[in-house]
Amino acid sequence: MDLVTLQSLLIPLVFMICGIFLLIKGGDWTIDSAVYIAQRFGLSPMVVGFTVLAFGTSLPELIVSILAVLRGSEGIAMGNVIGSNIANILLVIGSSALIATMYIKISKGLIKDIIMMMLSALLLMGLMLYGDIGRVSGVIMVALLLGYVFLQYKMALKGEIEVETPQEVPAGEDEAQATGHPYVFLFLGLLAVAGGAELLVRGASQSAAIIGVPEDVIALTIIAFGTSLPELSTSIISARRGHSDMALGNIVGSNVFNVLMIIGITAMVKPITHHSYAEQLLTFDIWFMLAVSAIFAGLVLGYRKINKPIGIVFISAYVAYTIYIYAINFGS
Repeated sequence: MDLVTLQSLLIPLVFMICGIFLLIKGGDWTIDSAVYIAQRFGLSPMVVGFTVLAFGTSLPELIVSILAVLRGSEGIAMGNVIGSNIANILLVIGSSALIATMYIKISKGLIKDIIMMMLSALLLMGLMLYGDIGRVSGVIMVALLLGYVFLQYKMALKGEIEVETPQEVPAGEDEAQATGHPYVFLFLGLLAVAGGAELLVRGASQSAAIIGVPEDVIALTIIAFGTSLPELSTSIISARRGHSDMALGNIVGSNVFNVLMIIGITAMVKPITHHSYAEQLLTFDIWFMLAVSAIFAGLVLGYRKINKPIGIVFISAYVAYTIYIYAINFGS
């Protein structure tokens, strides 16, 4: 890569870095403000956990994907979801296992979550093999997600699963609460997420054109990594504090939401045709995502712990995967 190419990449890279920063900061403001407002209106922590937090943590990926398809870059939307699910397992779970061994307590709720994660991955593969992901498919995916969330809610009411509930934030630690303007921070958060998504998509598209790789590859790696940073930080903190079950639930739930909500809503906005994304996503990446998900499910349900050696293997596999997809696409 010559000096001229590197110089031309500078602005798109700045766009992507600024976009990732705005997505993370905007997501934090949106969730914090929404939780604070919901609690002020008397909503229970359980309701807040199943609605505000569940939707808010997937908001960056959702906005990125919707903007991508509206700009005619459906490959970014597909690559973002597949790449995020791969990163969530190999990078996030792997990094968490390096901090502390994740001992897994098998419960009825966890088994249902793992099954739902595998079913959503198989559904995405089936739709891709079928051809197009139309609006009807999008509606079905969102309906499945709503049914999944409702089932979780009913199980939580019966005490069959534990729910991660938002804790009361001490005064001064949450910007929305400290300033007394949660609605302002909610608006600023949504604005930052929208602006960050636009910068990230624009930067990715320009970078792909300059270095000669498909947009999908940029989405599989840089965009997927950026939108997985909230899950990475949350899971590492949870593992450090000994809450490996929380880190595990965060990733499994995120992978389900990524497929059913993001692809579902994106397809409802604009159908995703099989000509709109690189063939590599269908011939390799979706299969790799399914294999990684299956290995992860087997470790959770069979081995019941994810230790440091497994964490090293996971991170090494993620690095090797990233190098491989760039190697086969660079300059093509």
